Amino acid sequence: MENIVSLFVKSIFVDNMIFAFFLGMCSYIAVSKSVKTALGLGIAVAFVLAITLPVNYLIYNYLLSPGCLAWISPALADVDLSFLSFITFVAIIASITQVVEMVIEKFAPTLYYALGIFLPLIAVNCAILGGSLFMQERGYANLVEATVFALGSGIGWCLAIVGIAAIREKMKYSNVPAPLRGLGITFIVTGLMGLAFMTFMGIKL
Repeated sequence: MENIVSLFVKSIFVDNMIFAFFLGMCSYIAVSKSVKTALGLGIAVAFVLAITLPVNYLIYNYLLSPGCLAWISPALADVDLSFLSFITFVAIIASITQVVEMVIEKFAPTLYYALGIFLPLIAVNCAILGGSLFMQERGYANLVEATVFALGSGIGWCLAIVGIAAIREKMKYSNVPAPLRGLGITFIVTGLMGLAFMTFMGIKL
């Protein structure tokens, strides 16, 4: 249980997709002008990540990884389909993203139009694909660990984009030097937030 809690907390704060690995920066910068829109995208990304990563874990460990087909037949024990993992991960992510897009368009049309092109671009969000690749590289012991990592990573990404959106809303009323207004001050604040999140690395879980 302690291992699960540690993995969850680390994936939110220590291994934050934005501040530790800079994954999903395009959506993070472009859709963080208002808290409402940022929260909508953050929840959508977290949901897609929480669904696709466990699915990709099962597909990789029971169909693609070296020797995993032995459960079908001992003759297939030497088969290695891991070279298909990348394209398989992308296909699963694109499929789930399409479903999420249709659901948001149906039940939250205002949010759908506010997110614009960045909603279908969740399919190529580096944070989501990065989560599946991290899962493959780190070799989590079971589906529970992979799911906890997915939930933590999604919450961490959502926390990051909502945080920068709240700061950017406040900065509209601040006296920011003219050359730094817009993206300039956003990059500076992102760097400072990254430094702040680095302090969590000192926590022993």
